[in-house]
Amino acid sequence: MPMCGGLTDVKQADEEVQKICDAMKPHAEQKTGRNFEVFTAKNYKTQVVAGTNYFIKVHVGGDECVHLRVYKKLPCYGGELELSSVQHPKSHDDSIEYF
Repeated sequence: MPMCGGLTDVKQADEEVQKICDAMKPHAEQKTGRNFEVFTAKNYKTQVVAGTNYFIKVHVGGDECVHLRVYKKLPCYGGELELSSVQHPKSHDDSIEYF
């Protein structure tokens, strides 16, 4: 069980995380000023706060990745997703850290 406020270990992205990425793609493109033909979630970490922060490594083509920080509100507050931050460019070898 992760410590409250700490990041979990890296997990392989699943269907739920890919759906989060799909929803955040237009926002990530807007923040980076780029259009991504590929936007595939690779792996992620989570942080439990008043909701959940997802730190997701996303493959965007070639050797390039971006890291997304997505905040998911608690269900009692609507459960909406919000793109908090983007780090780019990143490589496949860059580890996911808090940002």
